[in-house]
Amino acid sequence: MFIYKSTTHLDDLGNGVTRRILAHGGTMMAVEVTFEQDAVGPLHHHPHEQLTYVLSGRFAFTIDGVTKEVSAGDTLYKAPNIVHGCVCLEAGVLLDTFTPQREDFLAAP
Repeated sequence: MFIYKSTTHLDDLGNGVTRRILAHGGTMMAVEVTFEQDAVGPLHHHPHEQLTYVLSGRFAFTIDGVTKEVSAGDTLYKAPNIVHGCVCLEAGVLLDTFTPQREDFLAAP
């Protein structure tokens, strides 16, 4: 399967955050999330495993109560149901991979 960015939809999540579903199928999903400086990814949890690769920018990520700064080239793992979130310190882009797929993202208008 080939997915071209020009054929994907950009979702404006508000408050300086946008999301683009890049590819999904089977039990996997790749999502690009763009943050303006000072935008917040609120603390939350979900039943999916999640890998986050920092493509650009600088973020303060909190995972299970521990906060660390990350930047381009760093990767984070979030186990199912672990509380996590971030604050964008320098505008950037994240690549999130989920398993299973985020059906809630697919159902969003």
